Amino acid sequence: MAKRHEDRQPGERFRREAGPGKSGGGDRPRPPGAFRPGGKRPGGSRPGGSRPGGSRPGGSRPGGARPDAPRNDGPRPDGPRPELRRPVRVSKRRTQGLVVTPAGAPDAGPKDGKVRLNHFLAMSGVCSRRAADALIKGGRVEVNGELVRELGVRVDPEHDDVRFDGSRVQPERPTYVLFNKPAGVVCTNARHEQKKRVIDFLPQVKGRLFTVGRLDLDSEGLILLTNDGSFALEMTHPRYGVPKLYAIVLRGRVEQQDLDKARGGVWLAEGPTAGMNAKVERTGKDKTHLKVTLREGKNREIRRVFAKLGFPVLELKRIRIGDLNLHGLKPGMWRFLQKHEVAELRAVARQKDDVKRYEGAES
Repeated sequence: MAKRHEDRQPGERFRREAGPGKSGGGDRPRPPGAFRPGGKRPGGSRPGGSRPGGSRPGGSRPGGARPDAPRNDGPRPDGPRPELRRPVRVSKRRTQGLVVTPAGAPDAGPKDGKVRLNHFLAMSGVCSRRAADALIKGGRVEVNGELVRELGVRVDPEHDDVRFDGSRVQPERPTYVLFNKPAGVVCTNARHEQKKRVIDFLPQVKGRLFTVGRLDLDSEGLILLTNDGSFALEMTHPRYGVPKLYAIVLRGRVEQQDLDKARGGVWLAEGPTAGMNAKVERTGKDKTHLKVTLREGKNREIRRVFAKLGFPVLELKRIRIGDLNLHGLKPGMWRFLQKHEVAELRAVARQKDDVKRYEGAES
């Protein structure tokens, strides 16, 4: 059995006596130079003794110290040498702050007047562009008497004969509608939607219509409807920058530094916002009334930006799109746009230099 603690000598804590039938033991013979638990190797730390002649001459490397190696004479009172200091890495975004560069206008397409076949079918009210691609692949579309199965074919809307399942397809007349959306109305065209939709207010308008952008369920105010896809793109895409003015009510008293953050841009899940023009109209005990101008349209951007700053939006109403306003339109009412109004909106979308015209616009 093992020796008790008080009977062991120094260095013998892990030694056990070799008993009958046991391999190993405390006093079994070991080869010369073997390591012994609790003791030292004979002759120093190396088997067989220390290195003859002691340590290497000239340092720890044969031939002396490296001539080009910096000497390490202990800590310097003024810190490490300049050539040995590690450069401090500072991110570009940290030094510059949040910088948002607006994208340029897209390159203009061919000027021959032709459009893609799926776009023509969508303009004619047959179906959406994605569904039109499936119809083309299925061999249900003819162009000038020839069956077309290839995607990307371009047609002339005025001169080419396009047929779907044997019936002549005629492009719809472009329609542009301005609608004052009440709260509690959705902007979707889904057939099985339970809530009231924007298009339910326009049963007199024939053909296919869709909303240009969206206002969420609790928001109200101006929204455009059209069947012109290119017009919808110009009104909603950030690269065109059509200004939209909102009257909002926030919970809490907004300070100047909070407005500066909203104006400079705030990081959301999909990236930074391009900033907004915000002006305080009046301040109450626990509410702040603002006028906000946006030139881009991220999903629920105003609500998300001010919620992140700690000021939930209580009311939100879009009161201007370009030069169009709410004059003469009560909630739930609509009217067709005039040709000059459509032309002015498109001119605003295509202008590049005169971008300050609508900043701080009043209702």
